[in-house]
Amino acid sequence: MFLEVILAHKRGEILRKMMELPQAALEDMAAFMPAPRDFTSAITTPGLAVIAEVKRRSPSRGPLGSHIDAARLSLLYEAGGAAAISVLTDSRHFGARERDLEAVRTSVGLPILRKDFIVSEYQVWQTRAMGADAVLLIAAALQQAELARLVSLASSLGLCPLVEVHSEGEVNAALEAGARVVGINNRDLGSFGVDLETTRRLAEMVPEEVAVVSESGISSPDQAASMRSWGADAILVGEALVASSDPAGLIRSLRKAGAAAASRRLPLPGNDRHPVPDRRRRGP
Repeated sequence: MFLEVILAHKRGEILRKMMELPQAALEDMAAFMPAPRDFTSAITTPGLAVIAEVKRRSPSRGPLGSHIDAARLSLLYEAGGAAAISVLTDSRHFGARERDLEAVRTSVGLPILRKDFIVSEYQVWQTRAMGADAVLLIAAALQQAELARLVSLASSLGLCPLVEVHSEGEVNAALEAGARVVGINNRDLGSFGVDLETTRRLAEMVPEEVAVVSESGISSPDQAASMRSWGADAILVGEALVASSDPAGLIRSLRKAGAAAASRRLPLPGNDRHPVPDRRRRGP
């Protein structure tokens, strides 16, 4: 399975990193970083927030743009009204470059989510030392006790743990671990198939005080509106933005569609089988 292969490699990578830079050194570096930006508040503003992703390659689609200038792209994202920026930091499978997150951090004032395959406390400290404001934790990659421990550590460091789920059992695991932001991945990490209905199905399970981010497969205003009508506070968009000739314009159109869906609070076309009520506390 794809995820198992990645995790096996990642654990070996971590051991090598720890030999080069012990955790104690990371902790010292983290102490000198600026206070984290408020990721949760940024993605829970009225309407629909867009988390725009800097992504060089995809395991399912291959190279997306090795030529990407992470700093320039992040500036375009900010200009389009993105609420936050997600930066892939895995080089082996996603083609990330070592300084991508740093380049984004110094270029924009938005909160930054570090996306990687996080399986250890060392990586959480590494995330803080890199200057990220939030960290992705994949429920499928962690045992329950591990997930709870990493959620707790991230929170104690001022990072927002975004816990990614793909099934009912993983939603329960995320909530039990104390997640305050749940990312619903519409992509199955085993088959790479995308089903946007995953957001509709799982968002219902998330309490209204917990923020919901819909991830993967979203590329059009209609899809953004559907995610908002199904209860998503934010959407995470990567491939569509990287491939777009006008990423700032695409972000604006996604946000506009999401805001319109928030104001209607009515079932959208194709959503009449199982309309989902607005689960957010905040008004449109």
